[in-house]
Amino acid sequence: MHLVRAAVVLFSMAMLAAAIPPVPRPAPDFDIRFTDGTQLPLRSYRGKVVALTFIATTCPHCQHDSQVLTNLYAEYGARGFQPLGVAFNPMANLYVQDFVKDFGIKHPVGFSPLEPVIKFLGISTMERYVYPQIVWIDRKGIIRSQTPPLGDDTKMMLEPYWREMIEKLIKEPAEAANAAKKPATRSAQAKKTP
Repeated sequence: MHLVRAAVVLFSMAMLAAAIPPVPRPAPDFDIRFTDGTQLPLRSYRGKVVALTFIATTCPHCQHDSQVLTNLYAEYGARGFQPLGVAFNPMANLYVQDFVKDFGIKHPVGFSPLEPVIKFLGISTMERYVYPQIVWIDRKGIIRSQTPPLGDDTKMMLEPYWREMIEKLIKEPAEAANAAKKPATRSAQAKKTP
């Protein structure tokens, strides 16, 4: 009986490990929606080091982490660091503006339905996950680090790790074509949409 339980546990752990996509891997397409009605594709930030955080506006950890990323943006933004927040809690579109205002967030924060977020993260809809989920994307659009769904690697959720990732990734060169491009602004994107 103990042997069967052990086999089930090992099989479950192997299935969970197989479900988490490997890094590095190219960042899939993803559109961030904003409360002003615009959408901005993630690929428009190529050439930047991106910390893409999937958050809940009501989550105290997300609120704190977004404030820390705002501070890091003030420190490293001129060197190519770009944090982006995507709220995906129920009715996030109604709460994003207050979230940004109440917590003094100075980087773009949009929203998304659950399904595109889960697809981007590469986790199953049946899998449990914690807020926030943080994905680090290099200047070439490659995902270099991603928090595990259950956040069980606590060092990845702390500022020293974030500084380490920023410092490491901003030193790497971007592709020549992407380095010259600036990301589209939300207002420029809004002008393109009819």
